[in-house]
Amino acid sequence: MTIRLGHLAFDYVQYDARGDVLYLAVGQPEEAADQLVTPEGHVLRFNEDGAIIGVTLINAQWLSQRDGGVCVSLPITADELQPAFA
Repeated sequence: MTIRLGHLAFDYVQYDARGDVLYLAVGQPEEAADQLVTPEGHVLRFNEDGAIIGVTLINAQWLSQRDGGVCVSLPITADELQPAFA
């Protein structure tokens, strides 16, 4: 199974029904070099190069049922925006 969040594709999917937490990773989960809590309360995990390697969605099923989906704010780097300013 693959779950897509925007342009990101996660092929490792594990759901903890008791905690209502959905764990997503690119490939097998690995230790993150850094992490960021989104404004919505989810966790983004990054590798040493700054690429997102995993996402932890908190209250995933509850939010999905309540809102019809789950919102996750993804960071955009200055390098990614630069072409728009040219």
